[in-house]
Amino acid sequence: MDLMWLLAETQSNPIHVCGLMLFEKPKGRQDLVAQIVRAYRAARPTPPFDSIPDIGGAHTPRWLPARDYDPRYHVQHIALPAGARYEDLLHLVGDLHETMLDRARPLFRVWVIDQVPGQRFAIFLKMHHAIIDGVSAARRVDASLRKTRHRGVPSPLFAVDLPVRRPHPPKALVKRLLGMGTTATSQYLALLGSLRKGLWNLVGGATEGSVPFAAHRGPMNDPVMNARSVATLSLPMEEMRQVGRHYGATLNDVAMALIDAGVHRYLNGMKRPFGHRLVAMCPVSMREEGDSSAGTKVSAVFVRLGQPGVTIAERLVQVSASMNKAKDEVRAMSKDTALGYAAGLMGIAGLTAVTHVDRVTPPSANLVISNVPGWDRQLYLNGAPLVGAYPISAIAVGVGLNATVISANGRMDFGFVGNGASLRELPSLAAEVEGAWKALRL
Repeated sequence: MDLMWLLAETQSNPIHVCGLMLFEKPKGRQDLVAQIVRAYRAARPTPPFDSIPDIGGAHTPRWLPARDYDPRYHVQHIALPAGARYEDLLHLVGDLHETMLDRARPLFRVWVIDQVPGQRFAIFLKMHHAIIDGVSAARRVDASLRKTRHRGVPSPLFAVDLPVRRPHPPKALVKRLLGMGTTATSQYLALLGSLRKGLWNLVGGATEGSVPFAAHRGPMNDPVMNARSVATLSLPMEEMRQVGRHYGATLNDVAMALIDAGVHRYLNGMKRPFGHRLVAMCPVSMREEGDSSAGTKVSAVFVRLGQPGVTIAERLVQVSASMNKAKDEVRAMSKDTALGYAAGLMGIAGLTAVTHVDRVTPPSANLVISNVPGWDRQLYLNGAPLVGAYPISAIAVGVGLNATVISANGRMDFGFVGNGASLRELPSLAAEVEGAWKALRL
């Protein structure tokens, strides 16, 4: 999967995961932000943030230690102009999200942003998907912040020294080869089954469970350009959980239904209504408990969301049923099969994009919806409380909208990023999602 992220990347479709963290400034701490910048620049990156990819030549792809590290390049200190609004921060984040990371340098950058309205400052992190996924990033954020208001700057995310999981003892060569053959066969059968369901859907057959390449084309599937639009939203986690219990759904189902309803309302406002059920690609973490190691360990399911025009409560029931069927399919796969299945689907999507076949074939999905487990306590940086943690993830090939949600100290923090060429002003989408929540809450 790590190699696939590097191979699939283009100038107009960079594949990095980002995060926007908002902090409240304690009174009387004029030097607080400068202290953080100095400490971050003094920190030395730890694996995998100290390496560069080498995927050319006759050798197998590998990671090499970076020869030079420029802390002022990787940790930048900027400030919003006087009188700036929160929307100006979002526009800045969209601009920073646009460009690819330099592969001749370690694949991360950090911007410490001062003078955010409301006596706040922000930290925007940008990391290549080949070195980290959302679950691992959240665990590193947790490890890089304090649990108390005490002053001081812990090691930043890119310099956290997390324990490395010991690999399993190597198997004998024959057993390894047999295992590889079995896994490859399972991956092929899983991929073939998904594509068969997609083709069956095209000719009008009813399909259930995970259905890649069965989506109807919408504004989210317009050609992806460089521009990015970004939005954020926070909703109360416990209230959302109670609503889910009332309808026999999970917290994740509630978040997905709200996003589904919000997207339909947003497209109606754009005068581009979508008359079909949206299909969401939903990453599924394959990490074991406590695994914060480098790289990407995710599979994916493709979930058919709610019918257009239904009430938000009916939408939640439909989304929950679809998600349960899709999750049952991925649970039936082994870990290696699930990872290879996701890589295969991503390879097909990348190939259709490069050859422009994706312009005449059904999209793999209309949007990506991801849910990342976060933390259940207040976190601080140099005495400043963290008040918002918004994942601003990558845009998948051919899918110009990503909505990622993280649970954080009693909040559900939503981060939205879209193809700015066709999905402008995503704060309007965030407002529609909030409106759907107001209609659903008990």
